[in-house]
Amino acid sequence: MNLLSKLNGRRRRGPEASVEVSEKDGIRYLHLGSDTIQSGMRITDPDELVLAYTRTMMSFLLFAPRPQRIVCVGLGGGSVSKWLYRHLPQARQTVLEHNARVIVAARQYFGVPPDDTRFQVLRADGAQWIAEHPNCADLILVDGYDGESQVAELATLEFYRAAARALDRDGALVVNLWGSDRHFNEYLLRIETAFMGRVLCVPALQKGNIIVLAFRRRPAQTSWDALLVRARALEKLYGLEFARFVEVMKRLNPHTERGLLI
Repeated sequence: MNLLSKLNGRRRRGPEASVEVSEKDGIRYLHLGSDTIQSGMRITDPDELVLAYTRTMMSFLLFAPRPQRIVCVGLGGGSVSKWLYRHLPQARQTVLEHNARVIVAARQYFGVPPDDTRFQVLRADGAQWIAEHPNCADLILVDGYDGESQVAELATLEFYRAAARALDRDGALVVNLWGSDRHFNEYLLRIETAFMGRVLCVPALQKGNIIVLAFRRRPAQTSWDALLVRARALEKLYGLEFARFVEVMKRLNPHTERGLLI
């Protein structure tokens, strides 16, 4: 893997982690203070969701197909934000990123668009900003990692409760977790507590990541038949593997032959 850029000469962790950009086989990657891949972009198709976990994060569309106010906590290389910007033109999106170097890299090397009337990147502490903005969104996506692990402030019970308050009554939270993290069960319990058990786990089709969906209210459509009908429509619209998302929901969530129990 060829190093394309190093925005800070010394590797470090935390909100000011060093940022490195590398390329291999036509894919550009972002690294934060380690060799761990944080984001990937196909150079010939900058808006493609290259990494499986980013595609799985879009499983929220099975339950909330037309969000109007989106808040993303964590920019990375901007894969998720760019996809949302391109495919959900009705939505206004606010992206919160603590590391100024990440913002520079995302715009210089990963094609993150400039701010406009429906897209804004803020240098901000995501946990603090969410706590200070109740009822600001109908969708919140959290992908907050440094080079080694989940950012602690974005995995507390207080943060998840603040996220619930930041959502409107039909809102949903999407969280990217590592299934191998020794704190995974603890993090999941915190989300379940904050959202009164209205939680689903969607394993990414790439081993390791588990996407957690949490809802202010019980989703209206939870039968397998209804979900598959919606999945097929979404696949035609967006080209992502929504039917697979429905199938893998059976692995980790209570369900019957008819549908999900949530």
